[in-house]
Order: sequence, then structure tokens, then C-alpha cells
Amino acid sequence: MKIKHYAVAIATASTLVLTAAKPVAQRKADQRKQPRADLSKNKYFHEPGSSDQLSHYDERHFHGTVSYEERTDTQIHMIRAYLKFFMDEGLDTWIAHGTLLGWWWNGKRLPWDWDMDTQVSGATLQYLGENFNQSIQRYMSDDGKTEREYLLDVNPWVWERERGDGMNIIDARWIDIRNGLFIDMTGLTETHPDSQPGVWSCKNHHKYHTSDLYPLRESIFEGVPAKIPYSYDRILIDEYQEKSLVLTEYERNALNH
Repeated sequence: MKIKHYAVAIATASTLVLTAAKPVAQRKADQRKQPRADLSKNKYFHEPGSSDQLSHYDERHFHGTVSYEERTDTQIHMIRAYLKFFMDEGLDTWIAHGTLLGWWWNGKRLPWDWDMDTQVSGATLQYLGENFNQSIQRYMSDDGKTEREYLLDVNPWVWERERGDGMNIIDARWIDIRNGLFIDMTGLTETHPDSQPGVWSCKNHHKYHTSDLYPLRESIFEGVPAKIPYSYDRILIDEYQEKSLVLTEYERNALNH
């Protein structure tokens, strides 16, 4: 009888274990079946591809990749038009990232750069959204030979000043509507003024002290007036390391002042 009761107890215990384990295994299986959330649905700006080349066109105005010569011509006139617009409107903007590095070397764009980058304050970003969002800005070169149109498009997620899901780190774009090439614009705000006063940040982990940015310096970029952050050298070293200011060759391109 003891053996019989023991066998019954073992069988009962086994049934309980299997019954308890089944929901856990089922939950794990159900979790594996669930598709991952498609974060791209939250993304405002879209590009025709993810490669270095295709990720630097706006999908809405993309008609195929352009030649090196056309990209150069597009970027030169695009930044001239952009800087003139801000100067005419009395708004502050400054060149940033690789565009700032190009300025440091020779006052021009880097020949291998896929796009151009600028920054504005959060207040300016809000003003652009309220007054110029989705506007077409017309441009004519000083010699009257080149006419272009640009879309100033402000991301509706500008109110979100944290990185979030990472899909909307670009706050606005200045887009050449002929081919989709653009200038990336990011806003800088004092995201945590109580705990980090005087620290300005974008949504892509770049942080600056007020003294790094202001007062802005006046200079020339691609032949037109431009503004650059006050401590440009420290900013460039922090982002690209000191060698970026001394190496005179990159991707078979010679750099000089």
C-alpha cells in the first residue's frame, strides 16, 4: 500500500509540475510569435535607403542618385541659400559637425561629405515651426545664373526634446526639391535646466555648455557670411578627436588651410 500511495503521489506531483510549466512555456512561445514593434512608423523624415549614399536623400524628392559634380553644386548653393535665409530673417544658426570641420580646414564643405549640418536654438526651432514650416524658399545666386527652390520642413516631433525611440533626432531639413539632397538641422535646448543648467543638448547625445556656443563668431563659409560656435576647436576635438585638426589627408583628399 505504501508503494501504491507513493506512486500515486509521484504521478500527482508530475501532473502538477507539467500543468504549472505549460503556461510558462506557452507564454514564451507566444512572445516569440509577436512581431517587434516597427519603430519606423514613428519616423517623420524618410530616406530611400540605409546606405551612406541613399540615407542622405529625402525620399519625397528622390529621383535617383546624383553625380559627384551635381552633389557638390547642390550643396554649395544649398548652404548659401540657407545662410542667406537666416540672415535675411534675423535668425541665428550655425554650422556644425562635418560642415564645421570643413570650415575649419578651408572655409568650404568637405568634398566627401554626404550632407551638411547646422544647429539652431530651441527657440529658433519653435519660431521656424510656427512661421515657416512647409514653406518653399526661392534662391538666386549672386551672378543670377542659378535659381533653386528649397523646402523648409520642420519635424512635428520637435516638442520631444529627449532622444525617445531615436526615430526623430533630426528636427528640421532644408531640402533641394530637385533631387532630395538636404541640410540636417538640429535644435539645442537646455533639456534639464534644474539639474544641468547651462548644458545644451540635441536628441543625438551631443552636449555643449553655453560658453561653447555663445557668443557666436562671424565668419565666411562657401563664400557667404556664416556663424560658428565660439569654442569651435574644443567642439571639433570632442567630436572628431585632435587628429581631425592636424591630418592633412583623408580618403585620398588633401586638406590645407
